[in-house]
Amino acid sequence: MKMQILVADTIAEEGLEILRNYAQVDIKLKLKPEELKAIIGNYDALIVRSETQVPAEIIEAGEKLKVIGRAGVGADNIDVADATKKGIVVVNAPTANTVSAAEHTIALMLALSRNIPKANSQLKSGRWQRKELVGTELRNKTLGIIGLGNVGSEVAKRAQAFEMCVIAHDPFVSTNYARKLKVDLVPLDQLLEQSDFITLHVPLTATTKGLIGAEELAKVKPTARIINCARGGLVDEEAVVKAIEDEKIAGAAFDVFSTEPVTNSSRFKSDKIVVTPHLGASTIEAQANVAKDIAEQVLTVLRGEHPRYAVNTP
Repeated sequence: MKMQILVADTIAEEGLEILRNYAQVDIKLKLKPEELKAIIGNYDALIVRSETQVPAEIIEAGEKLKVIGRAGVGADNIDVADATKKGIVVVNAPTANTVSAAEHTIALMLALSRNIPKANSQLKSGRWQRKELVGTELRNKTLGIIGLGNVGSEVAKRAQAFEMCVIAHDPFVSTNYARKLKVDLVPLDQLLEQSDFITLHVPLTATTKGLIGAEELAKVKPTARIINCARGGLVDEEAVVKAIEDEKIAGAAFDVFSTEPVTNSSRFKSDKIVVTPHLGASTIEAQANVAKDIAEQVLTVLRGEHPRYAVNTP
């Protein structure tokens, strides 16, 4: 009898083809929690993105579950601890969308520095106003990267092409690794004080939640700008809005939010804040790579082999 796999969020066809060669694949999107709980007991594997939540009660109902695949990087929508207790392997695809996320970070940095969204909006509404849209160059500015992992490292390489000085804070990265990237590792306080642009690339955990709040923002230059393409919840969003209103920082860009989806927020009212609806991994290339990576890893676990990227196993 074929293994049964439930795909609860949209993944690219390239990944579905791989899965179908080995297992019975059911695609059921936008399931309510009670609907997912009612059917999860029929499946050997579950694949989700960031939308579907997989709390302990869903995992407990998954009597046959052997693996949960997160098509993407962060697994904060999955109760990994409970999955571990039940012997369920949680896998993700941490490298498949690295370049797309790094490029989106650079895009937001440029949008902030050159007032691109505001200029676009004004010109399309019939106003040709250049004086209030004077921007700033990236060259010779200091970029502070919080989290020098896969995405953070790629951002560093691209920022250096703009002749930026790059510093980073990451307690899990060696000085030797940072040196190879031509990046200086510094304490968080020093990064906050020296950076002209600050970008976050860390997972959302108990220790990183609220990593940048009012206290941290008080240490930042009034000309600095903050970009978050990692996870909502890393930054106190309301504190950022207040800091911009009080002219304590110059601007911010958010691709992720503490609550998603969101269509009405105080962050949307300021033309000094650029927002995008979680587009970091939204490229044709990244979607295909993520789907293929997660499909291959889920099947690896179902075959009793060791996956490359297991969140909760060595």
